[in-house]
Amino acid sequence: MIGRLLRSGAGKEPRPWLLWLMWIFLGLYLAGLMVHGTGFNPLVDLWLGMPASWAPAAVAWLAAYRARNHLAVAFVAMALSAFAAGSTVYVSSLAGASSLPFPSPADVGYLLFYPLVLSGLFVYLLPMRRRLARSVLLDSVVGSLGAASVLVVLLSPLLSASSGFPSFATSVAVAYPLLDLVVLAVTAGMAAVPGLATGRSGMTLMLGLMVFAAADVAYAFRLENGTYSLGTPLDAGWTAGMCLIAAWANGFTRQGAAADGASEGAWTPAVPMVATAAGLGVLIVGTRIPVPELAVGLAAITLVAAGIRTQLAFRQLVTLAEVRRQSRTDELTGLPNRRALYTDAPAVLDAQQGTPCAFLLLDADRFKEINDSLGHDVGDRLLIQISERLRRCLGPRDLIARLGGDEFAILLLEAGEHEALQLADRLRAALSEPLTLRGIALQVGVSVGIALFPEQGEDLKTLLRKADTAMYRAKASRSGRHVYASEDHSPGEERLRMLQELRAALANDELVLHYQPKVDAVTGETKGVEALVRWNHPRHGLLAPGSFLLLAEEGGLMNALNHRVLTLALDQAASWHARGRTLTVAANPSASSLIDAELPGRIAAMIEERGLKESALMVEITEDFMMPDRVRARDILSGLQDRGIRVAIDDFGTGYSSLAYLRDLPINELKLDRSFIVPMTHCPRAAALVASTINLAHSLGLTVVAEGVEDGDAVDQLSRYGCDQVQGFHILRPVPAAELDDWFTSSRLDSGLPSA
Repeated sequence: MIGRLLRSGAGKEPRPWLLWLMWIFLGLYLAGLMVHGTGFNPLVDLWLGMPASWAPAAVAWLAAYRARNHLAVAFVAMALSAFAAGSTVYVSSLAGASSLPFPSPADVGYLLFYPLVLSGLFVYLLPMRRRLARSVLLDSVVGSLGAASVLVVLLSPLLSASSGFPSFATSVAVAYPLLDLVVLAVTAGMAAVPGLATGRSGMTLMLGLMVFAAADVAYAFRLENGTYSLGTPLDAGWTAGMCLIAAWANGFTRQGAAADGASEGAWTPAVPMVATAAGLGVLIVGTRIPVPELAVGLAAITLVAAGIRTQLAFRQLVTLAEVRRQSRTDELTGLPNRRALYTDAPAVLDAQQGTPCAFLLLDADRFKEINDSLGHDVGDRLLIQISERLRRCLGPRDLIARLGGDEFAILLLEAGEHEALQLADRLRAALSEPLTLRGIALQVGVSVGIALFPEQGEDLKTLLRKADTAMYRAKASRSGRHVYASEDHSPGEERLRMLQELRAALANDELVLHYQPKVDAVTGETKGVEALVRWNHPRHGLLAPGSFLLLAEEGGLMNALNHRVLTLALDQAASWHARGRTLTVAANPSASSLIDAELPGRIAAMIEERGLKESALMVEITEDFMMPDRVRARDILSGLQDRGIRVAIDDFGTGYSSLAYLRDLPINELKLDRSFIVPMTHCPRAAALVASTINLAHSLGLTVVAEGVEDGDAVDQLSRYGCDQVQGFHILRPVPAAELDDWFTSSRLDSGLPSA
């Protein structure tokens, strides 16, 4: 029944008038004690003292009626009621009597206060045990033990009454200081709990308990010395402590059951320190004057608990230091992370006081493709090797951090533009050497953006933004490094928009193929076509590959783009073959395809799905893609050859050519780059290179195709050199399949070749 009543009041708003009435009663009672006089004063002791004693109990019962966790407040309300009842019996018995026997019925109410209030504290603090760390619990134990050891010394005159076989009266007399000792020790332990000592509610409770116990101890000492008299301000000490405890109970519903989320006060950690010093002091004093054995024992236990707490604190400091280190360190590479850069770089820049520095932002080229093709494990190992090479290129004072993914930042101290460019070149050279992972040699390029301090930015945020702009300018221009200039603009917003549109384009079939024929240099017969991807952009119109291939690489879309190009090319080849036009379609997969061991099988499966012969597709690759790992490239190209798929080297002569791979790799066709063909008609050296390359390729059994043929003179000259096929605008620009069909049917050769 009582539980239902208490629960039914949960959540109701407090009534402040009763709280104010309690403080008014206390004030009137204290004022009355000031003019009390000697002996029993009915007005003050009865008519003012009793309402002042019962008002805290009434406030506490109302709080228990409202509180969610009503049990703790209910115990406190019962404790205050017990003490008020004892005071009522005591004061009523004094009316007309000169003294009371000891112990008296009033002592029952007084003594019940202690177990009831301690039970309330136990219920109040018990839920906090699950949320508090072991260190906080140890702090509370140390605080309680230290306070108890000192209190035993202070209360030893009162406790000495228990020497010998105690009588009932003696036991009751000694119970008061012992219970006060327990209450004060618990209060000291509460002071070590973060939140209780800083929250207004917790402070009110602890202050109330201390005031109450202090009044009780002062009363006991005065009684022991024969100096106590009724009607002094000391009599209001118990009532004041009860009012503070009742105020805590009144605020219980607003403050919550425990100081959730309260912060640790500045002096909260000092509680175990003071308690330890107190315990040590008790032991030192015990060497000079007699102190109770209980005090010595409590002091010794305090020091043992403090030692355990110190060891735990040391472990916590080590753990915190390690956590801090880990929070500032990139887990994969061991380099400082973005957090460390944002913490350290501003301080370093401030210390430079205008001394030139350079901020470099590095981004690995085509890392996303490697990561997707070979797996994240290989990508992680690649990042580790990249970070090691970058670190070796830096001085001891320079800062380096991994910002995330394949992006790194370097703060080069006491360096201008010249030094920054030199470092960028060293970094690119260090990463240009093949990196071997799982027996695969990978070559990773890096694009470096540079921003200069202080002329281009005086804070890290500005330098990072401008270096990012310069880095994307380096990627777009394929220069490898770029220093921010005032005419540069941030491509971030437009780049993100284009990347999102490219993802949509892959899903919405906005990518199309244009085809350029390859014809026999002598007869003009069409031997095949090259498929060139275009993006039919909804805002910018038809875009050439140079406008979006780099974006696809950076956004990790190259694998999807490769698949889309092969799908469109093979679908068109199937359409032509169905109409009797057996053309070979050449497609250009990206660099990442050359490290994908499953590429030959996937392409063969796509050809088989359409019922085509393997000769319907030719795979064109550029020579520089094969240079990092020739062994793996040979394995993949051999896999294509074994399945009947022909392979051509595109843009021959533009990379770091090695004649050895012409001998070692399974290649069917060599495509001479237009940079040799265009100047051939007026440059003897270029003509000699073209002629000798054609002869070399023929000696190796390779078909030679000349790209970029723009006039008839070039066709005639190539024909004389023995070139097999020609391709270029003189024949036909890249056009959609429908236009190419029209060209097939309408065009006729003039002297063996069609006109533009």
